[in-house]
Amino acid sequence: MKILVCDIGGTNVKILASGEPERRKAPSGPEMTAADMVRTVQELAEGWSWDVVSIGFPGPVVHGRVMSEPSNLGPGWIAFDFEAAFGCPVRVVNDAAMQALGSYHGDRMLFMGLGTGLGTAMIVDGILQPMEAGHLPYKNKKTYEDYVGKRGYAELGKKKWHSAVLDVITDFKRALEPDYIVIGGGNAKKLKAEDLPEYCELGSNANAFTGGFRLWDDAAEEPPPTATATTH
Repeated sequence: MKILVCDIGGTNVKILASGEPERRKAPSGPEMTAADMVRTVQELAEGWSWDVVSIGFPGPVVHGRVMSEPSNLGPGWIAFDFEAAFGCPVRVVNDAAMQALGSYHGDRMLFMGLGTGLGTAMIVDGILQPMEAGHLPYKNKKTYEDYVGKRGYAELGKKKWHSAVLDVITDFKRALEPDYIVIGGGNAKKLKAEDLPEYCELGSNANAFTGGFRLWDDAAEEPPPTATATTH
């Protein structure tokens, strides 16, 4: 079974298919609708073949359904029929959840995706639980995402943003009690592993594609122990 993985962000749409050596990407942005995304992906994927599609969506997804319009993209995502548009089976999860699934290596893991916003997800003993912790109140009538997302970096500057990230990591560690925290997303590259608590590790955006492939593990003949049929 060949899988096409689509990682949708507020800045770019990135794709990779089974057996292909390199990912491809194109700009997204506040005007991109769901239909625009499908057309963009189909154009990007010219020459590739696939049987199923995985989509990492930057917003709440429950049982494979988009629950609200994304704050950093255009309209038309709620109730959009991705399977009809792509002409094949599609599984949709929150983008942070997809990268979390690709970053997981056992026990209790918290994933924090530092990108346009703050994506969060936990995996406990192989079971994936997407979250929207970035939208919780933090301080000064702002959310965690307001401080450590793209806008927070622009407003605070690198030094204060870095301090805010460490503060949020401490808060989440205390509240959620993970064994380890993986810091991913596009802005993870602004951090150094040696500056993070010992229970943290820097992830890679490539893990989003690993997670997209793992979304279909339960469809394989012999799914691995960490297969997560609860993600859709």
